[in-house]
Amino acid sequence: MNGAERPRPHAGSTCDGRVVPVYAVTGGRTRSTERDLPIESIVTATCRGSHDLEPEYRTIVTMAARPVTLVEIGVVLGVPVGVARVLVGDLAASGHLDVHGPPPTSDGNPHPAILARLLEGLRAR
Repeated sequence: MNGAERPRPHAGSTCDGRVVPVYAVTGGRTRSTERDLPIESIVTATCRGSHDLEPEYRTIVTMAARPVTLVEIGVVLGVPVGVARVLVGDLAASGHLDVHGPPPTSDGNPHPAILARLLEGLRAR
């Protein structure tokens, strides 16, 4: 991912210069009302328009024109992954995003291959 592909706000700012912290958009919620999204989820935008959304939600839908991870969304918005999860969950519930999770395993834990790729990505940074 490079700066030309995804918008990046300045440290401590929001996408539109908003003074209100992004977590205020969630109403203080730390969990989505629909379902918990695994951290390794990838999201993509649906055909539904985003013109009527709050700026943070619009940013997410714009990013999701290509597959994007929850972690990337959190970084671009400058919020913890938990806040990104809530925002993405809201957008999925309203039909603006499709969430693509990892294939389920028998024990409910992430697949070892996914964990290995995640670790590899972290080490590369």
